[in-house]
Amino acid sequence: MPVVRDLRVLLRLPDFRRLLAVRLLSQLSDGVFQVALASYVVFSPEKQTSPAAVASVLGVLLLPYSLLGPFTGVFLDRWRRRQVLLWCNLLRAVLSCGTAGLVLLHVPDWLFYLSALSVTAINRFVLAGLSAALPRVVDAPRLVTANSLSPTAGTLSATVGGGAAFVVHLFLAEGAGADAATVLMAAVLYAGAGLSALTLGRDLLGPDSRGRVPRLAAAVASTGRGLLNGLRHLRRRPAARRALVAMTAMRFCYGALTVMLLMLCRYTWSDAADSHHGLALLGLTVGVSAAGFFTAAVVTPWATGRLGVAGWITCCSAASAVLLPPLALPFRVGPMMAAAFALGVTTQGAKIATDTVVQTHVQDRYRGRVFSLYDVAFNVAFVGAAAVCALLLPPDGRSSAVIIALSLIYAVVAVAMTRVGQPAPDTSDTALRP
Repeated sequence: MPVVRDLRVLLRLPDFRRLLAVRLLSQLSDGVFQVALASYVVFSPEKQTSPAAVASVLGVLLLPYSLLGPFTGVFLDRWRRRQVLLWCNLLRAVLSCGTAGLVLLHVPDWLFYLSALSVTAINRFVLAGLSAALPRVVDAPRLVTANSLSPTAGTLSATVGGGAAFVVHLFLAEGAGADAATVLMAAVLYAGAGLSALTLGRDLLGPDSRGRVPRLAAAVASTGRGLLNGLRHLRRRPAARRALVAMTAMRFCYGALTVMLLMLCRYTWSDAADSHHGLALLGLTVGVSAAGFFTAAVVTPWATGRLGVAGWITCCSAASAVLLPPLALPFRVGPMMAAAFALGVTTQGAKIATDTVVQTHVQDRYRGRVFSLYDVAFNVAFVGAAAVCALLLPPDGRSSAVIIALSLIYAVVAVAMTRVGQPAPDTSDTALRP
């Protein structure tokens, strides 16, 4: 297989292997921590979980990516990236230990969320540092392959970490002790990820200090102006703008359904006192949805070749509108698992197509800024959906009105995308000018 062959070639590069090890350990730790966080907030027997609590945990997990993401490069161009990977992971280990202590002490929720938020916020620097360091360990001809395989391997590692946390948690007695033990497991892995960075040379990952680096305040202001310029450019690119709006709406629907599934797993499909059963159902749901994401990666190239990227987004949103009511309205485990798989396919399929639209319809010199805006919209839509669900969903997650409303949103997206057509990519300034 070409992917296996490419990976074998990259693994012959010793510095790439070491950097990949840091990524795998870091994202393995992330998977464990995220499951520990969800378990404590949603599935603790002593807690009465609400949609508002679910919205809070999703905000802790996702908002740092959105708010800090565009500005991390300002700092990564000043600090040694090897040191960023070392100290950020060690700091996360310490903060995770503190978070475990807060779980055992049963502190007020706001204090727990503040501690967890500090752990997830630092993650933005780690992931950005890993991406920025990659060109220092891989030569130019192999960089595209490395950019494709490294994040994929990291995502798989996070999934393995989440699965391991599920298994460990299920074998421990219910309660705060199990949640704290899982958080401590993440802390140990974070420490291992930080120490693994010591296998890389101190200055190997850059940045190159020979160039003149602008003052911090000027760099932050310049980043803000760059995002505004990216937004203005996006307004002049209707195909990319419409695809981004469509994807944001579909992400909103997916976020609302995620909150609903969490509440169903907790209260409708299992005894409220049996957190292990609810957690196992959540793990099954995550696995089924991940299978849908994988299927989308396989199917989307074939589908876009026949329908075009706009046509595939239309097909994904229309299929979601049609399939959601019959699968979700019974509020039973089997049909809802089928919905999780189908919406995993359609949501990820639409995202892959949207990425392609942005890459082909946005000028190269604006592409990074537009993708930063895309990242912000993508995560804020998910958290916004959770906030709306906090107001609309009953405690057990069963709401026919929400299902119908989400189906209508999918239908509106499909109708809107049918009017987009298949415009030709903008080649006036793409990929030719810096």
